[in-house]
Amino acid sequence: MALEKYKQKRNFTSTPEPAGDPAVVAERAKTSGSRLFFCVQKHLASHLHYDFRLEHKGVLLSWAVPKGPSLDPKTKRLAMHVEDHPFEYGTFEGVIPEGYGAGIVMLWDQGTWAPETDDVDAALKKGDLKFTLDGYKLKGSWVLVRTGGWGSSSGRGEGGRSWLLIKHRDDWSGELDITEFAPLSVKSGGDFENILAADKPDVWLSHRPAKGGDAGKMFEAIIRKAAALKAGAPVAKKAPRAKKAPAAKKKSTTTKKRP
Repeated sequence: MALEKYKQKRNFTSTPEPAGDPAVVAERAKTSGSRLFFCVQKHLASHLHYDFRLEHKGVLLSWAVPKGPSLDPKTKRLAMHVEDHPFEYGTFEGVIPEGYGAGIVMLWDQGTWAPETDDVDAALKKGDLKFTLDGYKLKGSWVLVRTGGWGSSSGRGEGGRSWLLIKHRDDWSGELDITEFAPLSVKSGGDFENILAADKPDVWLSHRPAKGGDAGKMFEAIIRKAAALKAGAPVAKKAPRAKKAPAAKKKSTTTKKRP
């Protein structure tokens, strides 16, 4: 069963996540070429990470990218291969109240992808999948490369969970930090506090997935903002960063000769 691991980890009586319809898997398995769906979900749970998902054979192949995608070809992002997710998960945005993955899920980007190979399964087995993205935020040519890192008993081979997500150099690459430049949802246009405010932020005052470290601090701030939004109170915005003053132009020391 394609989604067996996914279903084993979740209690669908308590989570709003989709269980996955076998009919959808069968129907989407017929889709190929450049019409394949992809998405990136920004997930604040025990830690902040980005879930990178590519549609393949009716399900979403999934990798957890701790620091998020980078547009800079020199930057190689760790991507941990996780269980396949149902196709319906691709548009999911909301709050997972408890259990596996408890936290807030934002649909950070979505679009279509096309493999740059004729055999995706062979590329995955080899650990070198090249592809093109056409999303709102991520575009152009990319590659997922398996490494000899954690999750492989031999340090190499198709069993390894550790991959790298790398942007190829093209018109869509650059040094811009896309996660900071475009932090909001492509579905709702909101941030984590807006998603939480639409749910029940008061429940998280005594229970939250992360209670310490950077993620815990983020949760505390988000819960306060969400509670304020729910109550209709204005939310304090971050002060804009001060712009660096332009360097003073040097005066020319040369003197013009009189005619």
